[in-house]
Amino acid sequence: MAAVPLLNGSTTTSEDGFDESEKLFALDRRSKHWLCKDNIKWALLGCSLLGVTIGLSVGVAIIVVQSWQTPSNLSCLKQSSAASPITNDLDITYHIQHFNGSFLNENIYRQAASPEVDAAWEALGVNYRSVLVPQEIGEKVGLASDQVQVNEKYGGGFPANVEGLHQLHCLNLLRQSLYYNIDYYREKGEGAFQNKDHILKKHVSHCLDIIRQQLMCTVDIGVLGQVWYKNEGDEYPNAFVDFNTKHVCRNYDDIRKWAEEHQLPDEVPEDYLQPPRPGDRIYEGVP
Repeated sequence: MAAVPLLNGSTTTSEDGFDESEKLFALDRRSKHWLCKDNIKWALLGCSLLGVTIGLSVGVAIIVVQSWQTPSNLSCLKQSSAASPITNDLDITYHIQHFNGSFLNENIYRQAASPEVDAAWEALGVNYRSVLVPQEIGEKVGLASDQVQVNEKYGGGFPANVEGLHQLHCLNLLRQSLYYNIDYYREKGEGAFQNKDHILKKHVSHCLDIIRQQLMCTVDIGVLGQVWYKNEGDEYPNAFVDFNTKHVCRNYDDIRKWAEEHQLPDEVPEDYLQPPRPGDRIYEGVP
């Protein structure tokens, strides 16, 4: 049978009666069916995997960046200091301080005993009275309930001393006890020098060891380099340790002001302290 040319818009029919255009249409429908189901499924899976990958990458990046960041002042403080009521009222900040380590040029704190030298040390807060720590704060910073407390009728709370100021008080006592100062302070007969020599000796040795322990506790890991110097008449320069170094220091004067403002009254009534309660620790002698 001769082939019949296709006219525009005409179709051919196979021997089984299935129109060729219907075959193409059926194939097209199968393709669309595959795109609508399988492709969407794989696309969703791929997006999920991509999302998980991005999430993990971002998480790792955040952890790495945080590990590079400078620790906060608070985190540094927690690592290097006991809990303190001061941090309830005051931000502890840090700054670079250049130490005056001159070997020959004496500043006011190093000079021989005099009213001017005493005034300079007094201004550091070395003889401040105890501060008052409210009871609810005291328990949070390690003050035990059976330690000495103020009588409740005067407001309660704990009398306590800022340790840094006590350490400076100790350093001042060592200064006063130096061989070239001690006669001056014995003659004045004030403070620790009101006591007999055997008590004064205990006080001085106590202070010496407190400072030793503090220096070991917060051991400075900086290093001291050396410099060249040459005195008049020297042929060659000599090496000498350079004590003028930089340090990271806390805001001391803010802390001193806090201690000054929170001092107990200069004069208190006889019943200012709460008497020991049943069960409170009472030491046999001075600890």
